[in-house]
Amino acid sequence: MQTWNPGKITKAPPRSCPHLLGKNCTPPDSGCAAEPGGPGRAAWRPGPRPASRSRETGIGSLNRRHYEQDGSALLKMALHSMRKARGCWRFIRALHKGSAAAPAPQKDSKKRIFSGIQPTGILHLGNYLGAIENWVRLQDEYDSVLYSIVDLHSITVPQDPAVLRQSILDMTAVLLACGINPEKSILFQQSQVSEHTQLSWILSCMVRLPRLQHLHQWKAKTTKQKHDGTGGLLTYPVLQAADILLYKSTHVPVGEDQVQHMELVQDLAEGFNKKYGEFFPVPKSVLTSMKKVKSLRDPSAKMSKSDPDKLATVRITDSPEEIVQKFRKAVTDFTSEVTYDPAGRAGVSNMVAVHAAVTGLSVEEVVRRSAGMDTAHYKLAVADAVIEKFAPIKREIEKLKLDKDHLEKVLQIGSAKAKELAYPVCQEVKKLVGFL
Repeated sequence: MQTWNPGKITKAPPRSCPHLLGKNCTPPDSGCAAEPGGPGRAAWRPGPRPASRSRETGIGSLNRRHYEQDGSALLKMALHSMRKARGCWRFIRALHKGSAAAPAPQKDSKKRIFSGIQPTGILHLGNYLGAIENWVRLQDEYDSVLYSIVDLHSITVPQDPAVLRQSILDMTAVLLACGINPEKSILFQQSQVSEHTQLSWILSCMVRLPRLQHLHQWKAKTTKQKHDGTGGLLTYPVLQAADILLYKSTHVPVGEDQVQHMELVQDLAEGFNKKYGEFFPVPKSVLTSMKKVKSLRDPSAKMSKSDPDKLATVRITDSPEEIVQKFRKAVTDFTSEVTYDPAGRAGVSNMVAVHAAVTGLSVEEVVRRSAGMDTAHYKLAVADAVIEKFAPIKREIEKLKLDKDHLEKVLQIGSAKAKELAYPVCQEVKKLVGFL
């Protein structure tokens, strides 16, 4: 039985005819209707055919007399049979492709992600697990993603200009080394897009002073710094709202400590829409699965860049020796067994949560594998896991810091892309409020 492959016959034809049209077909060197470039169907005349059924052509039983009288009909039937075979093959091939591999997941083009990070201080373990690792994942899931180095926010407290300038480049290197890809997301410097401050002023004229004074971070920072605070520190959340709304962001990855600020952003968006018509999407918070990483010296507080205790915070650029020392000195309790109980055993539970996050294991699996290990040895095991996680990132940071021009170019290109998105939105806002 003849089998088919698209456009080909697997069984060889009779030696005197390359086209399966009969032994006395026009020789191939003079062309025929079945040969590309041949003289056409009218030039072909079939020769005598044996009376037996042809199984080579797949046409079925045709007697010799019919074949000789109407070769044209035979050719039509042959071509029709070939077309049907090709159609069946395409259908089977499509089914095979569908079952062999599912189509690649499509990025969500209807949502826009925005988030920012201050350039001051060195990125630490809590920043990485609570924010940056999530940023890397989000840029693979969404088409429109913006990440900003929010240098305007950093001057709410005194800064040395030279140090700030270098810190911006250092943070750029860290983000790139962690996996932020300028081809997948827009990485830019906040201060280079002036529309942020323009929109911030407009929004600040819509919020009441007591609302800002009752925000938790305002109270915490003014209490900690032991002074009344600056106007910039007070209106910091309004600038944060402008950062988000300027790009009509729909989703914002935030930590638990930023939920109250996100509520302000949502209220400002709704208030603007109520006054001037529907314009800003009301953004939603995207909470990370990783809870706040706690201070190694005080498990009741979160890990912080500004912690005065140098042993409390594991920085991404720490040497292996420094990381081991910090985990060895980490506060736990007097129970040697490794368990996970955030309420009752905050210190050990912080170790377990960090261990699970850097290894990709579940908390339950980490506890199971740590059975029989005392907390002193377990802290060193966690330190080793963190060192292994940070080692390639640290090498890449050191490499990127040597190429200042590249870092500046990344920010320049990213800021230009952000400006293209921000300018028309800000112009429309100005029209709505009556400036234009």
